[in-house]
Amino acid sequence: MLRVLTAAEIRSAEELATAGTGVTLMSLMAAAGNALAEVVAERVPAGEIVIVAGPGNNGGDGWIAAAVLHAAQRTVRVISLVAPEVLSGDAGAASTLAIEAGVPWTQAGSPGDADLTAAAGIVDAILGIGATGPLRPGVASWVEALNASDATLICADIPTGVDADTGGVEAVAVQADVTVTFGAVKRGLVTYPGASYVGDLVLADVGIPPELAAPVTAPEIWTAEEYAALVPRPSADVHKNQRGRVLVVAGSGTYPGAAILAARGAARAGAGYVTLAVPEAIVGMAQGHLVSIPVVGVPSGRTGAFLSAALERLLLLARDFDVVVIGPGMTLADGAVVTARGLVKRLPIPIVVDADALNALVDARGILDARTAPTVLTPHPGELGRLLSATTADVQRDRISSSAEMATAMHAVVLKGAGTVTSGDGRQVINTSGTPALATAGTGDVLAGVIGALLANGLDPLHAGALGAYVHGRAGEAAASVLTPLCVTAEDVVEHLPTAFGEILGEW
Repeated sequence: MLRVLTAAEIRSAEELATAGTGVTLMSLMAAAGNALAEVVAERVPAGEIVIVAGPGNNGGDGWIAAAVLHAAQRTVRVISLVAPEVLSGDAGAASTLAIEAGVPWTQAGSPGDADLTAAAGIVDAILGIGATGPLRPGVASWVEALNASDATLICADIPTGVDADTGGVEAVAVQADVTVTFGAVKRGLVTYPGASYVGDLVLADVGIPPELAAPVTAPEIWTAEEYAALVPRPSADVHKNQRGRVLVVAGSGTYPGAAILAARGAARAGAGYVTLAVPEAIVGMAQGHLVSIPVVGVPSGRTGAFLSAALERLLLLARDFDVVVIGPGMTLADGAVVTARGLVKRLPIPIVVDADALNALVDARGILDARTAPTVLTPHPGELGRLLSATTADVQRDRISSSAEMATAMHAVVLKGAGTVTSGDGRQVINTSGTPALATAGTGDVLAGVIGALLANGLDPLHAGALGAYVHGRAGEAAASVLTPLCVTAEDVVEHLPTAFGEILGEW
């Protein structure tokens, strides 16, 4: 697994690495510059390389890369945003080394003072991981100039304009073709919107010991092998009731499909027995779309939503199940709210709380907080914002921290969206699978069912949420590869779950 660090954490790792080990900050910079030069040479095998170097250590990395490329007989020049003689510390030493080695350079205060038209590749070494907040106008003009270029854009450590801790982009950021990050992956490189500016991400080892570059409290990115190790593998003599029994409580006259999709997601994700409980008004429709999944009707009102009278019936029904998935398409009709709150409060077994069941708890979060049984919440940013009394923008500004805020040892939060973040038991897992094809109605209902099946097969909330998000993302990718990202529907995601599971199960 990879650990994903904040700017402060990587600086702390650098300080610890240089404390009595013989490693120096200059040696770390030299290693970073060499790694950057290696990627530049690979990605831009011919033509002129222009390195735009800023006033700090990020610029120093660029100066070192220029010296390495120059020594390799590449045509390279540095555009320095400040006079090299004003650079201090290791950045100053790096610029001196490059200039003494004969690297051509010019100082340019604005893009109008520099010629970028002939460049085959441009290196963004303007600002590093310490930069926060809006870019100064002068720096923003450089970012816009780089983005307007036809050259291959390679960023040193992080694209200028991306917040290293949150992935936030205030206005503009360099749209990289590849980003070479040093020592450890930074949070802003894998959380959106920042992740959309990174291009291909290359992690360069610069000599920081792995144990320092991977603090155990840092968010995680798992490998395919780590996900595969979590997938339930039924024994040869298993029977259906040993593969997890899932009850899905969902649907309404307005949204019958949400219930069907959640139930099908649970069945496709390996649950041995799935039952769908819906308002009586939509039983016939649900039965018409489901063959192997029993459908149970409970009291419904004139709009086809659950009545409060459904609660006791559902609590009795749930006694025969391992997990209950609550919420897809329920609406916020009075009876549906009473039903959702009652199930969350009174069910002693694991549950998945999705969609309108989450919305039903906005003014009754104490019910959720009081639960002691395993629980997985699957909010999109708006739903989590309402639960946290925050705006969607607040949630998106720092998705990792937002996801973690309601997570506990027994409660996992799966914050959906690009780069889904699953938090629980003091850990955060950032999902790297997925596609814009999943941005369509009903895919979240499928995910709720998938997580329910995994929870019913014995996974704890964190693992069920993280594995569910990964498999769901891979299924979306598989569907998009066949149908194009524009044409994928939630039903297609269900049908491509076997492809996703098959991919990670391998020869099993």
